[in-house]
Amino acid sequence: MQRRDFLKKATVGAAAGAAATVAAPAIADSLPTIKWRLTSSFPKSLDTIYGGADVLADRLKKLTEGKFTVQVFAAGEIVPGLQALDAVQQGTVELCHTCSYYYVGKDKTFGFGTSVPFGLTSRQQNAWLYYGGGQKLLDDFYANYNVVSFAGGNTGAQMGGWFRKEVNGMADVKGLKIRIAGLGGEVFSRLGAIPQQIAGGDIYPALEKGTIDAAEWVGPYDDEKLGFYKVAKNYYYPGWWEPGPTIHFFVNKKEWDKLPKVYQEAFQAAAYEANIIMQAEYDHKNPIALAKLISQGVKVRRYPNDVMAAARKSAFELYHEEAGKNPAWKKIFTEWDKYRKTQHTWFSLTEASLEQFMYANNK
Repeated sequence: MQRRDFLKKATVGAAAGAAATVAAPAIADSLPTIKWRLTSSFPKSLDTIYGGADVLADRLKKLTEGKFTVQVFAAGEIVPGLQALDAVQQGTVELCHTCSYYYVGKDKTFGFGTSVPFGLTSRQQNAWLYYGGGQKLLDDFYANYNVVSFAGGNTGAQMGGWFRKEVNGMADVKGLKIRIAGLGGEVFSRLGAIPQQIAGGDIYPALEKGTIDAAEWVGPYDDEKLGFYKVAKNYYYPGWWEPGPTIHFFVNKKEWDKLPKVYQEAFQAAAYEANIIMQAEYDHKNPIALAKLISQGVKVRRYPNDVMAAARKSAFELYHEEAGKNPAWKKIFTEWDKYRKTQHTWFSLTEASLEQFMYANNK
């Protein structure tokens, strides 16, 4: 269902007024009571990203007058965080809240659902999903895994990670053991680093023990909670591999198809809310947390230009190589890349140029 259709129906529903109020009990009584379980890829301590699932569950319950409920389980309570999608595929739970790029080991095409290096910002990602044909392309792909997807949050552009030592150029990337998810890890590998995929709750001890040299997670608010600044003082930006990462709700397709239409529409409305609320909350919390981190001795550093340039070159080489051997990737990449170029042309004339001036004069 497109957003415009939902808004049209919402307007019609509001116009019904008293009639809808009178009819509501009879409609509610005719609908089944449904209880689903959701497994998250995130711990409860990361309240903003984990909270996207709570937003969905709370809104669904209210929209259906308690008839359709979702019980949310944190990572590890049912399955480990990085097995959330598998649990939905297999029917262990009805849905999950996770990042699609955690599963690029199955197929690199999973990267598009969340974010790929030097790709779309959060606003561009929403435009692509809701109006640019992205959702249809992704769901055609996800159908192979017995799931349907719904955008359920975005962190906005992320930070570039915590490093025990400074990165002054490409030589410092060689042999670097870094925790990083998605295709960003493969790009780092092409630059000579050794990427590791580690669930959020396991990153701190690995960084503390020196098992890894660096780690990326999200941004100041979550990173402070995980305590990375205690063992690595160099905080890099920008997170070029995650310019606008979408977190998704994946629903078992058979279970989705069983839902009454009104429940499907309520679910989609709740997912829309979760998608918008998460980034607004991060945008509020991150600047406050960044100031606290700096006050505790954290050194905020920009990636050197040679690292950024090499990473971008490697990223697009990867994309074109994958298009030559993976039909699923090629199908999405071809359309995504056209959309990316159009979006970046537009944003470079508006947001990017204005923001560059404002930030340079932020006094």
